[in-house]
Amino acid sequence: MTDGGGWTVFQRRVDGSVDFYRNWKSYKEGFGELDHEFWLGNDKLYYLTNQGNYTLRIDLVDREGTPYYAKYALFRLNDENDKYRLSELGAFSGTARNSSNGNDALRHHMKRRFSTHDQDNDDHESVDCASIRHGGWWYGRCCSANLNSDYNVELITPPSKECCGGKTSVCWNDLSGPDHNLKYTEMKIRPV
Repeated sequence: MTDGGGWTVFQRRVDGSVDFYRNWKSYKEGFGELDHEFWLGNDKLYYLTNQGNYTLRIDLVDREGTPYYAKYALFRLNDENDKYRLSELGAFSGTARNSSNGNDALRHHMKRRFSTHDQDNDDHESVDCASIRHGGWWYGRCCSANLNSDYNVELITPPSKECCGGKTSVCWNDLSGPDHNLKYTEMKIRPV
């Protein structure tokens, strides 16, 4: 019921009980438990976002318990033939951005194709981002956000601004504090 309700949740991470280091077919069809940790499926997400205009909201909580959110006025994926490319991402509003330069972490992934460890569709010539970052995502070179990586809330010590760096963890770059290692994420859409 966040922000007026009417949302369809398509991704959630809460405790790492579901492994998100999955193959293309798993991300295509979906996996996990809808009332806990899951990915709805890229086919379903494509069909939903192409029936009209949809808003995307991402809720995040870092390991210190600080909540953030990112809201995009428009969100759309292309179909499997185009590797579920993140084709539209509208104007940003929310608290999950860098206050000094205005960057938001998902913007970097705009127009990127979805990649998994068995389908390397990223823009990096010499690295398979999904394999080294341990999760399916819209990788460029490799990421500034990765909500489907390994769930390692306590991994980065001391807290740093490193996101998707040498160690894998659920992360979102450009948050205002020093710690971008996340313990809770939820991605959801609703019609505009």
